[in-house]
Amino acid sequence: NHWESYEDPHLVLHEMTDAAGVRFLLLEGAEPDILWERFVDAVRGLVETYGVRLTIGVHGIPMGVPHTRPTSVTAHATRAELVAGRDPWVGTVQVPGAMTNLLEYRLGRKGLDAMGFAVHVPHYLAQSDYPDAAAALIENVAAATELTLPTGLLRASAEATRAELDEQVAGSAEVGAVVQALEQQYDAYVAARGGAAPGDEQGLLAGRGGFPTADELGAELERYLAEQRGDRPPDG
Repeated sequence: NHWESYEDPHLVLHEMTDAAGVRFLLLEGAEPDILWERFVDAVRGLVETYGVRLTIGVHGIPMGVPHTRPTSVTAHATRAELVAGRDPWVGTVQVPGAMTNLLEYRLGRKGLDAMGFAVHVPHYLAQSDYPDAAAALIENVAAATELTLPTGLLRASAEATRAELDEQVAGSAEVGAVVQALEQQYDAYVAARGGAAPGDEQGLLAGRGGFPTADELGAELERYLAEQRGDRPPDG
């Protein structure tokens, strides 16, 4: 019969130190819903005030990928040199706007180095904790900055999560069929691109091999499920 409390959203800039004693800054908090350009100006002011050499944004995107394969990451940057050696997963795409993407774009227009990593999270786990994705992001940030950022605890948690997921998949024929279809599509695409073999995590983290589009994954999944039901595919 009354409002008990209110949790005020904050955007906080932390001064951090990596395992080797190197200092870096971490900006964390809720993404602003409005006034993105004002926010970008404020962050650019921080970058210039503190002499930040490289700004990195990280986030996850749900994709039709199986949890049984190495976690892949898409990288993008304001200069091609920042993502050298990483083949793009897809060609040119148009996506809904996000503040972190606008920030990277605006910093680049001002001649400031910025980049971002988007980890591909299995779409059926988009609303769940998935420590493997967090570990992949941290490892990519560490590689791009030469910071020493341990991920041992996250990797241990990821192993436990993987075991729980495997158990759940094994207990459901329907879920198992979906995961198997995603595995087949994943393996076929990576093989066709001449990329890293399944299980070669370093190869995939380096951006080699590519990945099918959402439409391709959806079409393959529909075809697989139709075969299981004995349905005829629709014309066209």
